[in-house]
Order: sequence, then C-alpha cells, then structure tokens
Amino acid sequence: MAERDQTAEPQPSPTDDVRWYVIHTYSGYENKVKQNLEHRIESMEMRDQIFRVIVPTEEEIEIKNGQRRKVNKKVFPGYVLVQMKLTDDSWYVVRNTPGVTGFVGMGNKPTPLEESEVRAILKQMEEEAPKKVRVNYTVGQAVKITDGPFTDFEGTVEHIDEERGRVRVMVSFFGRDMPVELDFLQVMRLVD
Repeated sequence: MAERDQTAEPQPSPTDDVRWYVIHTYSGYENKVKQNLEHRIESMEMRDQIFRVIVPTEEEIEIKNGQRRKVNKKVFPGYVLVQMKLTDDSWYVVRNTPGVTGFVGMGNKPTPLEESEVRAILKQMEEEAPKKVRVNYTVGQAVKITDGPFTDFEGTVEHIDEERGRVRVMVSFFGRDMPVELDFLQVMRLVD
C-alpha cells in the first residue's frame, strides 16, 4: 500500500457531490475552529470527505500612530467555509467540532453555496492589493498634523477619502478655519 503524501491537499474527484458549505462559529473563534476542524479531519481520517476549510479574509491597510501596516480582516466574522461531500459522517465531524454552532441552512439540512458565490469569495481573497485603508479617527474627531507644513497644528476631520488615502482637516490659521488636505500618514487622532 503506497503512503499518502501528507503535504498535498486532497482533491475531490469530479464525480463526487462535493460542495461548499458555511458553518457558524462563535465570533472571534474562526481560526481556532479551522485549526480544530483540520485536526479532526486528520485524526478521524476524513480527508476523502472533507477537503478544504477556509476563513475568508481580505487585506486592509491599518494606520495607527502614524504607521501603515497590512492586516487581515475577516470578511464574514463568525463564519467558516468548508468544502466537503455531505454525508452523515462528514456532517457529524464538522458539526461536533469545538466552536461550531451549526451549519447555515434549514434545520439539520445544510444549504450549499452556489459555485459563483464561492468563486467570488476566493477571488476576493486572492487579490493582491489591499483596497481598504482603516484609520483610527472619524469625521468630527480632533486630530493633530504630524508631518508637512502644518506639523503640530490641531484640527477637526471634515472628510475621509479612503479611495485616495486622503483626509481633509479643518485647521484654524490666523483666526480663520481653512481646509487642509493630507495623506492618512500625516494625521494622528488626539486622545480624548
């Protein structure tokens, strides 16, 4: 009997009734559920029925304390995707994984995702450039300018343009309020 390659991801055969299902988890436990489920698949020898477990994420740029860093944000908090052949055994293994509260569907009958939905989710995860920038200030909050000709000026956020990575701040200059457009990195939220 040939040994199975443990590093290769098992692939379903085209004749199998393999679909993607959504499982509901406790919020914040998505990665732990993925890890638990993958361990159960191995230990209970379910590789021929449960193929992939995915926590859909997308890359965002977070700006905190003037530093720009990439973070992975969960697209569907509280949910995990599972590619599997739905049998009594596979349902039992997934459903009784610690942290899983159930399948998405009616009663005990999980509803599979449409292939177009799965393709869209996987494509979104594969995109290289982060689309969203997350800043720790909102419109109306007091901020301090940390770079440029208005360094150390304080003002109020008037508009945030996430597409361009720019923020418009109202600054008092010689007794008059004037708008100043800045890069996200040039502004820091003042602590309330």
